[in-house]
Amino acid sequence: MPAMYAREDVQSMIDELTNVGVRSLTTPEDVDHAILETPGMTMVVINSVCGCAAGNCRPGVSLALQNDRIPDHLTTVFAGVDVEAVQRARELMEGIPPSSPCIALFKDGKMAGVLERKHIERMTAMDISTALTKAFNEHCTRQGPSVPSEVFDSNEHVKVCGSSIPVYKAD
Repeated sequence: MPAMYAREDVQSMIDELTNVGVRSLTTPEDVDHAILETPGMTMVVINSVCGCAAGNCRPGVSLALQNDRIPDHLTTVFAGVDVEAVQRARELMEGIPPSSPCIALFKDGKMAGVLERKHIERMTAMDISTALTKAFNEHCTRQGPSVPSEVFDSNEHVKVCGSSIPVYKAD
């Protein structure tokens, strides 16, 4: 399945997470390595262009990563861009219907918790941060924050309707 969006059209949405220390995964092999082959707690954010849900998800994740405890590994895949990586991440979220945005925590390759789109779309960024912080405090041991506060404070949050982004057409 081809990408729906050109990476350059959504780069600011990717950067919003990578600016706070989240690593962008672009292949199924990247996903397998991050989740199945790397010990510890791994967060996977399935990012998307949705202005309402993802527009609150990304700032909520960023704020949660300012917590004293955070996952060992911070990762993201982008729905509609990193198609095969997203598909692989969803395969590892057994019993969870595909949706984006979505945030999953994996402990040593096994899912430990998830916020699905159906939860996220009813939450503010602060609600998302609070839910993640609670999970981080319960499951994580890595010292946070993921980036210094001045880096967090300078991060630009993107809240744009996905319907305004052109659908990618390969030449």
